[in-house]
Amino acid sequence: MEAVKRRQAERLYLVLGALFIASLVAGNLIFQKFFSWNFFGFYTFEISVGILPYPITFLITDIISEIFGKKKANQVVIAGLFSTVFVLAIVWAANGVPATTWSPVDDLTFNQVFGLTGVAVSASMIAYLLAQLVDIRIYHFWKNLTKGKHLWLRNNASTMTSQFVDTAAVLFLLCLFEAISWNRFTDLLINGFLFKVLVAAIDTPLLYLFVGVIKKHFGLSLNEELRDHIELHPSGK
Repeated sequence: MEAVKRRQAERLYLVLGALFIASLVAGNLIFQKFFSWNFFGFYTFEISVGILPYPITFLITDIISEIFGKKKANQVVIAGLFSTVFVLAIVWAANGVPATTWSPVDDLTFNQVFGLTGVAVSASMIAYLLAQLVDIRIYHFWKNLTKGKHLWLRNNASTMTSQFVDTAAVLFLLCLFEAISWNRFTDLLINGFLFKVLVAAIDTPLLYLFVGVIKKHFGLSLNEELRDHIELHPSGK
């Protein structure tokens, strides 16, 4: 593969990784706000706003798995884990220093918004690592079994399974840490999982679109990955 397309592939991987990490960190920071959403009169969801950016992470890992392969998808997951720990350290430090008398945000307000971030991030990290690794493995299991066909099957099978693991694990840990009461566990599990399943179904056409455009641009056949042609190097060399 020529040098120009190799650089384009490296930039694409960098952009996808950045979007993945941004979505992951945002979800962990905004999780304390809950809202209701009536889905065309069929069902009313009661979920955390932290769920909104989270399905994006699974869409991105599916794109990376399809285009760059399992190894590159796992690397993004590990990078996301370290990024989350780094953000947790920053929030912990910011919460620890006293606010000035003229600060627009006082200590109490800041603690109300970010005080549970440590609990949320700790729970999210454990659930996230389990779910993403499950997602990538199931995705490649179905990809190998179908010889690259039926993209919709591996996308939905991997995402739905991993989203259930993620939702159940993070809620269990939040209840265990007393960030959420146990009597909310079942309702939040059902609401969170159904919302993620709905989003997984909705993002399937997007996955087809992105994968189709990328594979056409790089001239990849049905079951080919960029790793079959090049070894990506962060330096671009």
